[in-house]
Amino acid sequence: MNIEVVEKADHGKLIEIWEASVRATHDFLSEDDLQALKPLILEQYFDAVDLRCAKDGDGEIQGFCGVHDGNIEMLFISPDARGKGVGAMLAAHAINEQGASKVDVNEQNEQALGFYRHIGFKVTGRSPLDGQGKPYPLLHMVL
Repeated sequence: MNIEVVEKADHGKLIEIWEASVRATHDFLSEDDLQALKPLILEQYFDAVDLRCAKDGDGEIQGFCGVHDGNIEMLFISPDARGKGVGAMLAAHAINEQGASKVDVNEQNEQALGFYRHIGFKVTGRSPLDGQGKPYPLLHMVL
């Protein structure tokens, strides 16, 4: 598995991974919320972060991570690649190479919360609303 800088041409594949991953782990999101987020991610959020992807030996993207201002803003893994160390590899790269030391996690996403705790993050605060002002509480975590 290699970590590489994401090219604009990869954004279509990233949004596919994002949607599949969200459907697998964010069961608290409504379909309307998911569909409203999709164009924002594609048209704004991908360009607002330092994006890296994990590619397998065949050059297929298995997951991606976006960092901005020391914060892991997004980390999504293809459902087929979950549990194979891709997320840990991307998180380690974000921490060691991109200077990440913070992350916000949806409180209802217990899998992500467990993942970040496992790699050393601790909860330091909570916000009742997510970044879009929706009632999906965020837990603020730091290394």
